[in-house]
Amino acid sequence: MTSHKAMTSKRAALQILPCTVSQLLSASLVGGDTFGICDLDLNQVSVVGIIRGFAPFVTNVQYSVDDMTGPPLNVKQWVGEEDCDLMGFPSPGMYVKVIGSLRNFSGQRSVLAKYIRPIKDLNEITSHMLEVVRAHMEIFGKAFDVNMNATTVSLSETVRRGRGHPKGMSQSGLSTIQAEVLHVITKFSTRDVGISFEDLKTQLDFVSKRDLRTSLMFLVNEGHVFYTIDEHHFKVTLEH
Repeated sequence: MTSHKAMTSKRAALQILPCTVSQLLSASLVGGDTFGICDLDLNQVSVVGIIRGFAPFVTNVQYSVDDMTGPPLNVKQWVGEEDCDLMGFPSPGMYVKVIGSLRNFSGQRSVLAKYIRPIKDLNEITSHMLEVVRAHMEIFGKAFDVNMNATTVSLSETVRRGRGHPKGMSQSGLSTIQAEVLHVITKFSTRDVGISFEDLKTQLDFVSKRDLRTSLMFLVNEGHVFYTIDEHHFKVTLEH
């Protein structure tokens, strides 16, 4: 019972689980359309890779995303009439970050993407791999190398040596959700008033309103962002 409660707590803390393509392709089908890694059911996952293929259809766009840990992963994103301009979609050769859920379409594993954005800073690729290692150390209580092979060093020893980051945090000190909120605010900081909370919620519709407000409060208190015309509009600070 204690183990189950601990796993439930970790599952709640990691609403978006950073993964590699190979982990998603090898995840177990635990029932219906639900996949799992060990005894953890996958909810939303994030993956970073380069687009190898691009296929537009009437109702969706499909990508082949490769992070060099295994065969390319199929990623599907539903589109509406307002999204018909293909010039706005990532193209082959671009690195992207994908957030979505792992699904089984006609026997083929695909990530149904809620959010895809191009990566301009290649350091984010390394950062994602570190997030993958750290997240899986938190969940399974084992230390992994960057290829996700278990090592003989325990989690507590890794932290004691100063090689770990605070629980649930990436190398930048931000959680996955906080980093995405900061990225969107940065993108819209060219506007005089920044971005409103409602627009931010639209951009990050996969994040709950509660988590969005909590992340904003943290970013404001830490000096990453500031209010503009009122407490519902935000811009990034100059150092970002």
